[in-house]
Amino acid sequence: MAPAVRRALTVTLVVIVFLILVGATYQGVATALERRRYPHPGRLVKAGRHQLHIYCTGEGTPTIVLEAPATGMSASWGWVQPRLASATRVCSYDRAGLGWSEWGTTTFDPAAVPVQLHTLLRNAGEKGPYVLAGEGLGAALAQLTAAAAPDDIAALVLIDPPASVNEPTDLRRMARTATISPWLARTGVLRVTREFSGPVVEMPEPSGGALRTFLARPDHLTRAALELAQWNDTVALGAAAAIPPSLPVMTVAVMGHDRVAMLTRRADAEHAAEAILEVVDRLRRP
Repeated sequence: MAPAVRRALTVTLVVIVFLILVGATYQGVATALERRRYPHPGRLVKAGRHQLHIYCTGEGTPTIVLEAPATGMSASWGWVQPRLASATRVCSYDRAGLGWSEWGTTTFDPAAVPVQLHTLLRNAGEKGPYVLAGEGLGAALAQLTAAAAPDDIAALVLIDPPASVNEPTDLRRMARTATISPWLARTGVLRVTREFSGPVVEMPEPSGGALRTFLARPDHLTRAALELAQWNDTVALGAAAAIPPSLPVMTVAVMGHDRVAMLTRRADAEHAAEAILEVVDRLRRP
């Protein structure tokens, strides 16, 4: 190899390493500042061996419980929860390892989500039966919860229930995203480009700021990647869940089957909130 080529490669490598170090430093400093700027709005409650973050607002019955979509968390409901809280009690939460919740186990098991949610609600003192609403992948998890504890669920609302991913190109894209996103977050790339957090600009504060923070954090994205990796398994389990025929179920189409969509637009959020409140109104009728 010619000396000029070696020098060029060396300089290129040094520049790359320098940029990675700068990005990692930027990521670390920004994350530390955001931890203070966006503390958890709810409570950390034991749900087995770890604590989960739950955020409850409003008064009245039945209590609505919100299950977030893939890569989402309690802040994903920034438009929806205040609207629901004007009519009744509503609780959003962060699944293990997402948002402000502790990791618990290092793997993601969709069948464990209903157990953890049931324990969380019981330990938080939130009484059922609940109107359980899930969006996207959260809709499949809501189906699992309704099947696991039907006596605790008064009604089920499925917002944009997910479809299986069967196209090889889509599967490869999902696998690639799941693999590289935590590393891109560690080097500050996602924070600079706002690749994942761009649509969140329409969200109200402080939910929007919290979402932007966690969608650029490697710990949150690492756990989200584990959920995405089991997308088809979770969808299949939800579809096969034995939900009692007597349980009221409403399916709401808002954004289609976008796998990482959230209700960031106010109009979409209003649509979803009105559907949930319609179910609540039906339950309250004599």
